[in-house]
Amino acid sequence: MIEKTYRPSEVEARIYATWESAGAFRCGRPERAGARPYCIVIPPPNVTGTLHMGHALNNTLQDILVRFERMRGRDVLWQPGMDHAGIATQMVVERQLMERQEPDRRTLGRAEFIKRVWAWKEESGGAITRQLKRLGASCDWSRERFTMDEGLSRAVIKVFVELYKAGLIYKDKRLVNWDPKLRTAISDLEVQQVEVKGHLWYFKYPIEGLENTFITLATTRPETMLGDTAVAVHPEDERYRHLIGRHAVLPLVGRRIPIVADEYSDPEKGTGAVKVTPAHDFNDFEVGKRHALPLVSIFTADAILDLKNNAAFLHDVPASADLDETLALEGCDRFEARKVVVARMEAKGLIEKIEPHVHMVPHADRSAAVVEPFLTDQWFADAKTLAKPAIEAVRRGRTTFVPKNWEKTYFDWMENIQPWTISRQLWWGHQIPAWYAEDGKVFVAMNEAEAKAEAARHYGHDVPLRRDEDVLDTWFSSALWPFSTLGWPDQTPELKRFYPTDVLVTGFDIIFFWVARMMMMGIHFMKKDRPAESLSEWVPFRNVYIHALVRDERGAKMSKSKGNVIDPLHLIDDYGADALRFTLAAMAAQGRDIKLATSRVEGYRNFATKLWNAARFAEVNGCKADPSFDPLSVRETINRWIVHETANAAGVITVVIETYRFNDAASMAYAFVWNIYCDWYLELAKPVLLDPAGPGRDETRATVAWTRDQILKLLHPFMPFITEELWAVTESREALLTLTSWPNLSTAFEDPRSFSDAGAEAEIGWLIELIAAIRSIRAEMKISGEIPVVLIGAGEYTKKHARTWADFIRRLARVSEISFAETVPDGSVQFVARGELVALPLRGVIDLAAERARLEKEMAKVKGDIARVDAKLANADFLKRAPEEVVEGEREKREEAEARRVKIVEALARLARAS
Repeated sequence: MIEKTYRPSEVEARIYATWESAGAFRCGRPERAGARPYCIVIPPPNVTGTLHMGHALNNTLQDILVRFERMRGRDVLWQPGMDHAGIATQMVVERQLMERQEPDRRTLGRAEFIKRVWAWKEESGGAITRQLKRLGASCDWSRERFTMDEGLSRAVIKVFVELYKAGLIYKDKRLVNWDPKLRTAISDLEVQQVEVKGHLWYFKYPIEGLENTFITLATTRPETMLGDTAVAVHPEDERYRHLIGRHAVLPLVGRRIPIVADEYSDPEKGTGAVKVTPAHDFNDFEVGKRHALPLVSIFTADAILDLKNNAAFLHDVPASADLDETLALEGCDRFEARKVVVARMEAKGLIEKIEPHVHMVPHADRSAAVVEPFLTDQWFADAKTLAKPAIEAVRRGRTTFVPKNWEKTYFDWMENIQPWTISRQLWWGHQIPAWYAEDGKVFVAMNEAEAKAEAARHYGHDVPLRRDEDVLDTWFSSALWPFSTLGWPDQTPELKRFYPTDVLVTGFDIIFFWVARMMMMGIHFMKKDRPAESLSEWVPFRNVYIHALVRDERGAKMSKSKGNVIDPLHLIDDYGADALRFTLAAMAAQGRDIKLATSRVEGYRNFATKLWNAARFAEVNGCKADPSFDPLSVRETINRWIVHETANAAGVITVVIETYRFNDAASMAYAFVWNIYCDWYLELAKPVLLDPAGPGRDETRATVAWTRDQILKLLHPFMPFITEELWAVTESREALLTLTSWPNLSTAFEDPRSFSDAGAEAEIGWLIELIAAIRSIRAEMKISGEIPVVLIGAGEYTKKHARTWADFIRRLARVSEISFAETVPDGSVQFVARGELVALPLRGVIDLAAERARLEKEMAKVKGDIARVDAKLANADFLKRAPEEVVEGEREKREEAEARRVKIVEALARLARAS
């Protein structure tokens, strides 16, 4: 007996436990040994992470795909796991030590600190795994991996060693993005540009040998002037041509710096002259290389001034009182130094002017510290070389992006890719497998023993070695995820069976961080391991589905500071996992961000309730599955029609899931279940089910149950919990729904087992269209009482249908009588249903003139609304200044107003014909 009310909180945990105990999600099930494999690797969430709405969307879409393919009989592996999240995890544990007033990381030492991180991981890490289960994620949890586990660590070390030996990893002193708070290098992708209201200071540098002559240049970072080693001007800038080759004298320091000609200087920007600080600006670094300028780094790793013992800073600088005063800034924070430098320049009359200036300032995405370009020794990967085959793979269609437009983004980045800074000055992560001898020579090997053996061969005797303290960028290990999780570098059966994977589902924000790097690494190493195979077998995935962002209901990006974050776990608590999943799927249109409102989730909770009540209705009316039932043998028109509609729905849903049109699949499922099955079929079946002597009762009972079961299968990928529960409680079954076959109902005309039935569809389709149109006109014109219906020029076929379904038409459309005529009665509103003209005589029922006046008044209002929105959208200033979500809101208002205008036009046209 089905309970009266579906309570997700009482069902979901029990259902998930049933799936797990049955091993339902495990790949390699014996009965699927000969089945085609299907594999998705989960984008590994951070071990520190908790489920947010982006995770909920991403994993819902993946789960729809794997449940769909599992039901289609494929051997499915949804590979789960977590990322060690170097910076994030280290920050969490350091914060915990501080809160507990325990010794900090450096006091503990590296080994002890790493122990604390592992202890934290075992106690508190991985909460997101439990949360993914609450969402219904059907991963093969028996294969869960962690980027720091033994197998994946071995893969990371092997990749580093092989790339180093191939010359694709190297160490170099270069300018990098430096996070002075975490004291580590970070990649370009880990830098966020933040708009800041700052200033432009126009400094005057004296020209050596020309009394009272200065060259003026603008800067947003006055403190870095202490590291200036040149002034650059454009070679064709007439204002400065006479100064090229001369020297300026750096104020506050006394260093002679050359004035060089370089096209980097823009004559249209500022004064046309720029200060060159090669050790603290990326563009200046390139200028410095072109002109062989010295590199003067003036900061420590903490971004405080380092001057007194700085040989580069003091080189060729004469002693002076100015220099002594500058050296007194030793140990000063960079922003405090800025104030002092500006004050001293002002006191010397060397500031021409100061202007307010809004500009973008780089911040570290984890610590929020202002990033400092910093000259340091780092390890780099030759991304340009690795990118070439990854570009070719997408160009040749071996990997396809969905939507297709994301391929341009991929190409733009890959074709302009820079060396990848892969070293991080952290303790938590994969320690770089490089050992140094006392003379600085480096030995890269799989382990210390191999490094020592290599060093002994080099020197002719054993030497002490020191291991590099840095760790690898977290994204380095993530780049190996599609093959390392399958057992590489061992040639495992899983690697052979499931690589390449079928699809990667991810957000657009990590195309560069992760997708591109997986392409580079996957192709490089699989090509090496599978030389006889082709590019198609080397790529890590055949398709990349890029989903959009989940925003709040007004279209704003969710953030804690705005207070608009929606917690998916709260929605699951309030409405159930199925309602949240279906909402996300229904709104996941390709290329369009999701505007999530709680009301939408509540609406789909109501959809779940509708499904539950439909199953209860079937049970109450004795509708049970009949093992001998053949849906192709039904004789009753309504049953032939619902079999046809079920096959049509199954076919459409199958195709749109295959093409990643999740919203279309959800919309089709919703319309079929709510409108066709519940609102029409069950309504049409009621008289048959309630007639104990009716000839079609048994057939209709069996058809209701058969259709219900097809619905449970079609909805299962979207709403796994409620469908699995109904599958269990409606019938006595041995198999779990999640392992049951997907509906395969042919609608091909030439197929002898085709479920298509054009005759039944035409008859019931006409009936539904007729009733729906009458209901719509009644609602539009606010008609409350019964009204007559006249079928104009109806043939015998239509007359027969009208007489057959007369009782339904009267009851469902609130019709007083149905008649036939050759001409339209005066004062009738007309419409067409399936090519047949229908008239509703309304003279005397409503005041046609008053109704026309009402509609014309409403039309004037709608046109005014459209004009107001058009004026806003035509205003360039509005489009520039208004937040993205506000502009999008106005566009939606216009769409709604336009839809209303079209309806009013149709209603007025009907009234015109009635006059």
